[in-house]
Amino acid sequence: MAGHSKWKQIKHKKAKNDTKRGQEFTRLIKEITVVARAGGGDPAGNAHLRLLLEKSKEINMPQDNALRAIKRGTGELPGVNYDPMSYEGYGPQGIAVMVDTLTDNKNRTVAELRRIFSHKGGNLGETGSVQWMFEKKGVIKASGTKSEDAVLEALLDYDIADVTTEDGMIVVTCETKALDPIKQALTAMGLIIKEVTVEWVPKNTVPLSDEQSEKVYDFLNELDDQEDVQNVYTNLA
Repeated sequence: MAGHSKWKQIKHKKAKNDTKRGQEFTRLIKEITVVARAGGGDPAGNAHLRLLLEKSKEINMPQDNALRAIKRGTGELPGVNYDPMSYEGYGPQGIAVMVDTLTDNKNRTVAELRRIFSHKGGNLGETGSVQWMFEKKGVIKASGTKSEDAVLEALLDYDIADVTTEDGMIVVTCETKALDPIKQALTAMGLIIKEVTVEWVPKNTVPLSDEQSEKVYDFLNELDDQEDVQNVYTNLA
């Protein structure tokens, strides 16, 4: 399942690095600005903004940064306008890749992505070329003593797609509109919410050998380091 591969674990470890933490702050600030512009600056009436503000607390981002981002989004402060764009294509070994970006210069972004794909043995594709292999889903990670079966039973009345265990944590994949109620249900069960995201989740995954995977990770890392890139998703197992 996408987002729960070794690549996701590598990204998590990278985020602990101070440089990568700064990059994570920058990405989140840009996303808060865009979401506030689209849905308003009041978290009570903007579920996506509420989710991002919770994430900002989880990564210990100064709340002044988040407030300024909201004000830039609502026009109370001047700022750059970022446009959300998704790109897709095939990476090394034929893996399918979805790339979410926020950019103030689409020509620069697409040229840089095309360079990375080409340089690493991949191919940036047209819209729809690999998106059919993915679904947009909500993903919640929680820690606690409940078993998969107990969580699954408690969530039978919700729009869930899957309940799994990853690194000792319960991972619930669901419809995006069900994120808030499922999060509340898990909290009521005594679980501690660790991460709430909206991701491109692959319908099927592709296993590769360790040697093949290393080449793919090198490509994914370079994509992830590109300044306009917000998230990278793949169908690599």
